[in-house]
Amino acid sequence: MDALQPGHGPIRSATYLPAEPTDVIWGQLPCETDDPVLTIDPGTEVTIDTISHEGILEDQGRNPVEFFGSFGVPRELVLDDAVALAASDRSRGEFGPHVVTGPIRVRGARPGDLLRMTVVETVQRVPYGVVSNRHGRGALSGHYPVDGETVSVFAGVDAEGRGTFPRRLGAEHSVRFPLAPFLGIMGVAVPGENRAHSVPPGRHGGNIDINLLTEGASLYLPVQVDGALAYVGDPHFAQGDGEVALTAMEASLRATIRFEVVAHEDALREFGALAGPLAETSEYLIPTGLDEDLDVAVQDCVRAAIALLQARFGMDAEHAYAYLSAATDFNISQVVDLVKGVHARIRVADFD
Repeated sequence: MDALQPGHGPIRSATYLPAEPTDVIWGQLPCETDDPVLTIDPGTEVTIDTISHEGILEDQGRNPVEFFGSFGVPRELVLDDAVALAASDRSRGEFGPHVVTGPIRVRGARPGDLLRMTVVETVQRVPYGVVSNRHGRGALSGHYPVDGETVSVFAGVDAEGRGTFPRRLGAEHSVRFPLAPFLGIMGVAVPGENRAHSVPPGRHGGNIDINLLTEGASLYLPVQVDGALAYVGDPHFAQGDGEVALTAMEASLRATIRFEVVAHEDALREFGALAGPLAETSEYLIPTGLDEDLDVAVQDCVRAAIALLQARFGMDAEHAYAYLSAATDFNISQVVDLVKGVHARIRVADFD
């Protein structure tokens, strides 16, 4: 495949937001005082370019042409917007690695409302990605990387559309796995003039890394500032629950997102008082729990699930608790983003 360079290739929506250096924030998430790069009406679909941080970071040389070239990637398959950002004078400082596109102001969104972000389409911008373990982080922090240096495993996309990389360095045989592209970061701005760090997720969404947010899925977030000031980033081609090595198959996507506002009264009737992000697919309602302590994250997710069942389906707390134990899976979203995440999968069909 050819690379989807800025402004080229299929662009689904009439409203397009590239990821040029002027349209992104690196390492932080938008706050209330940030100027929007785009203003839209509720219901608008926007096609948004995103840039993976893998290949542009300082510990990889901050030169994606050289970095990906070392794996045999020709210059024409390296994204021009990634090259421009890496070559710019933008500094991440002591913040995170992620590149987010936005913020996008949604007219009429007010605190107390919910912003619904629906993933209409995801398109691969390149036919490769990277899985990294760095900085002594990950589920086995202190054990990996073994020599303390960043390990970046280059992953390709084969002719059948599966991810693949060697079983070990220099090996003839490869491991192959299915791809399910999604955006690890979907969020709204925090109040005030201080931007949030891009790594830990929170009530604002951000780096929630829920791999169920593929095409057709929606994320509901409590609006915290007028206009919501939404953003997306941290594109993945694939991720297992947990994301244990620190990153998954990170790779740039062109995503089309539909932005809708759920008024406060409607939000209360449908979902109750949301304390944090809530995802939805055609099959599941997906409440979340977020905390530095994984046990607390699980407890918060259970509480959020009970409250959702009470508001949406009229259950009492005891029966909701019993149902969750009998019929609902609680999955670890990720354990590597400082604040750990848990999400529940409540089958909507059980309430038909």
